[in-house]
Amino acid sequence: MNSGGSSGTGTGTAPTLEDVARAAGVSRATVSRVVNGVRNVDPAIAEAVRRAVAATGYVPNRAARSLVTRRSGAVALVVSGAGTETSEVFQDPFFGRVVGGVVRALRPRGVHPVLLFADSAQDRAEALAHLSRGGADGALLVTTHGDDPLPAMLAEAGIPTVLFARPATPGLPLDSVDLRHGEGGALAARHLLARGRGRLAAIGGPADVAASRERVAGFRDALGGGGGAVGAVAGGVRVVDADFTVEGGEHAMRMLLAEQPDLDGVFAANDLMALGACLVLREHGRRIPQDVAVIGFDDSSAATASRPRLTTVRQPVEDMAAEMVRLLLDRAPDRTEPEVVLFDGELVIRDSA
Repeated sequence: MNSGGSSGTGTGTAPTLEDVARAAGVSRATVSRVVNGVRNVDPAIAEAVRRAVAATGYVPNRAARSLVTRRSGAVALVVSGAGTETSEVFQDPFFGRVVGGVVRALRPRGVHPVLLFADSAQDRAEALAHLSRGGADGALLVTTHGDDPLPAMLAEAGIPTVLFARPATPGLPLDSVDLRHGEGGALAARHLLARGRGRLAAIGGPADVAASRERVAGFRDALGGGGGAVGAVAGGVRVVDADFTVEGGEHAMRMLLAEQPDLDGVFAANDLMALGACLVLREHGRRIPQDVAVIGFDDSSAATASRPRLTTVRQPVEDMAAEMVRLLLDRAPDRTEPEVVLFDGELVIRDSA
């Protein structure tokens, strides 16, 4: 009785390159070139080798392969400037969505993610050293502040890197994936106007985060684009910046109500702040959306957990994370110019506006 699985060789041992070579009728060196992704192999021969690999059940030894290809089979997902505690990072649904999108995109490629946090100068130095030693084949960098020095450090070290969001430093030679944030803010403004709201306010994120600035700017620009009553709305829009947290949204909403107690519409630059705004509005006896309509941004889990459920501008984070993986792993060796891939936001209408 055979208690083990079939190896494809009939010997009970794991199939080898020699087994694949015999099955394909080629040399061991040719099999090695195909397995290791060398491109100057005749397509018909390469296809014969791939069929032999499937028939024998051969599985490349990743450690041995890395000695030939100088690839680690891992990619670093670097989160920079998001907080010193790991638990704090993943309280924000955004980061969980990035991780999920990266993992799903890497899995079919047989590449593993390595999660690194870089919140201090020492953290950044350690992350750079790990990547420079070949601990990963490149970096997918999510940074939360425009003055973060890590993107420039990675570029200077020649580490293949893709940024989530366009680089704050002009001319930095790194690929990036981003959203048309201003257009997303404009979607929120037009929706509030269509609902007959004219006493509007906004809650922005940190002033040094470009995405937050663009969302609020798009919101205000759309309000000012129609003249007449719309122009009057734009002139009266009050913006309070917060920190992308529920508590920040609560604090900003209290400030807005103190200054503009008759407001009837609020746009928040992320869902967590919109959730905080809703909590404070209910504390003050304001019905949502009857008295005050609220729109968030991201379409994170916070949007559906909120009561009422949030109308929000969806940022397709998982798709954006997968595009980062593609840019990093499929970059043509002869391409020199950085690539920027932009996604569109989508208004998701629920109960709050």
